[in-house]
Amino acid sequence: MTGQFRLFGNELSPYSVKVRSYLRFKGIPYTWIVRNAATEEEFSRHARVPLIPLLLTPEGEALQDSTPILEALEARYPEPSIVPGNPSLAFLAALLEEYADEWLNKPMFHYRWFYEEDAISAANRLAASLMPDGEPTMAASLIRRRMVDRLRFVGSSPETKETIEDSFERLVNLLNQHLATRSYVLGERPSMADFGLFGQLIQCLSDPSPGTILRQRAPQVQRWLEQMVHPRNHGPFEAWETLAPTLEPILREEVGLVFAPWTLANERALQSGQNRLEVEIRGRLFRQTPQKYHAKSLAMLRQKYSSLSDPDDLRAILERTRCIALFES
Repeated sequence: MTGQFRLFGNELSPYSVKVRSYLRFKGIPYTWIVRNAATEEEFSRHARVPLIPLLLTPEGEALQDSTPILEALEARYPEPSIVPGNPSLAFLAALLEEYADEWLNKPMFHYRWFYEEDAISAANRLAASLMPDGEPTMAASLIRRRMVDRLRFVGSSPETKETIEDSFERLVNLLNQHLATRSYVLGERPSMADFGLFGQLIQCLSDPSPGTILRQRAPQVQRWLEQMVHPRNHGPFEAWETLAPTLEPILREEVGLVFAPWTLANERALQSGQNRLEVEIRGRLFRQTPQKYHAKSLAMLRQKYSSLSDPDDLRAILERTRCIALFES
C-alpha cells in the first residue's frame, strides 16, 4: 500500500460518490480508481462481492458497502464529526440515509433507465469509463439492454412509474424548502443524511429527465448538491426545534408514508418466502421482487434504535411522522 486509501468506484455509482464525498470532507488522502477492465484484476483480488465501492485501507483491509465504510471511517477519523451530539438527531440522520440508500435509489435508477434519452446518456458515459481506450459504441448498447432489464429489481415498471416519480418530485420540493435556510440537512455541517441523499440525487442531476426537474424546480437542492461534491464544515448542527418545521414534512411525507410501507412489505414478503411483494403506497399499488439486502440494513437500523437509552423525544417525532411503524413491527 502507498499510505493512502484506494477507492474503487465509478462516477455513475451513487454509493461510490457518496464515499468519495465523505473522504473529501474529512480530508482523508485517497486515490480514486475507476473500476474497469484495466483495474479489474486488483479489484477482484480484494472484493468479497463484485460491487462498488471498494475501499482499501493503507493497512490492506478491504471494505465494501457504503454505510459500514462511513461508520468505520468515522470511528477512525472522528473529527470533524458527521454525527450530531443529540442522539435523536443522530438517529434521524441514519434513518434518512437508509431511506436514501434503499428507496431514493428507485427513482434514481428508474429515471436513468426507463426513459430512452436518459438510458442512452448513461450507457454512453458508463461505456466510456469502462473502455477508456476502446470503442464504446457496442458496449453502450449492451450496457443499456442489461440495465433496462434490471429495472424490475428496483420495482420500476409502467405500473409503478407514477408512485416512483411522485415520490422523487415530492422529496425534491420538500428538500428545496428545507435547504433554503441552511447549508446542510441538519445545519451547517454534513451528516449521514447528507451523504446518503447526495449519492442518489447527484446522479439524478447528471441525467436529462430528473436533472431538468432539479434545475427548474429546486435551486437550493442544486446548490447543496454542488457543495456536497467537496463538502466543508461551516458550523454546528442545529437543534431539532429549528429543523422541525421543514424536516418533519420530509420525514412524514416520504419516510413515513412511502418508505415505511414499502420496507415493511418487503420484510413480510421475505419472511413468508414470497417472490413478490405488494403494498399500497399513497393510494397506489406497488409491486416488485423483494430485496434481500434491505432486510439486513433495516435490522441494523432497528439495532441502532433499540440501543438508545432514552428514546422518548425521538419516539414522539417518529410517531408524528408515521415512521414509528418501522420499529414496532
